Amino acid sequence: MGELIQFPANGHIAHGYLAVPPSGSGLGLLVLQEWWGLVDHIKDVCDRFAREGFVALAPDLYNGKVTKSPDEAGKLFMALNIAKAGADLRGAAAALLTRPETISTRVGAVGFCMGGQLALYAAMEYPDQIGAAVDFYGVHPSVRIDPAKVRVPVLGHFAKRDNSVKEADARALVAKIQAAGGSVEAHYYEADHAFFNDTRPTVHDKACAAAAWQRTLAFLRKQLV
Repeated sequence: MGELIQFPANGHIAHGYLAVPPSGSGLGLLVLQEWWGLVDHIKDVCDRFAREGFVALAPDLYNGKVTKSPDEAGKLFMALNIAKAGADLRGAAAALLTRPETISTRVGAVGFCMGGQLALYAAMEYPDQIGAAVDFYGVHPSVRIDPAKVRVPVLGHFAKRDNSVKEADARALVAKIQAAGGSVEAHYYEADHAFFNDTRPTVHDKACAAAAWQRTLAFLRKQLV
């Protein structure tokens, strides 16, 4: 359904996967990858969002590298240059906002695992471009979130059996954002980390994923204008 595109990002050319709604226009949305890279699952998620009326762009934060190996994914994850990733996110948001198909004045950011943390980061750093963020069990040790700087609405999806993002830690972050005056809605699921990923049958939870999907669509349609 989508296509690979290029866009400028702070002096270099970045790449990503773009999916446009059948109607030809819609709200802009960044879809941010897990630690596996820009794999077919993330492209499929972009396609799903496009079928729901979003202009969805997944920037390739690993510059073409993908893997199915947890060990290799961990190396790519830890080697991610956060400053460059931030530039890619800002460039991707700008690319979406300049496309004629995008009707929103700001874009949303939805991310999974590593991408969930980066969605919060983008919302914190680029509120002029990012109008709402959805964090699916976000984690990256090099991406620090300042709760006082999260000024756009946030939706969080967390798993109670998550060994990467403990429920207590997720609740603490949510509480800090709320205490700082931020707007955050959080849901906690009887599931494992990566429960949304339907290409991983050992952790995928169909019911929890469906609930999180519907909540995400409703949230983005409400927040993005």
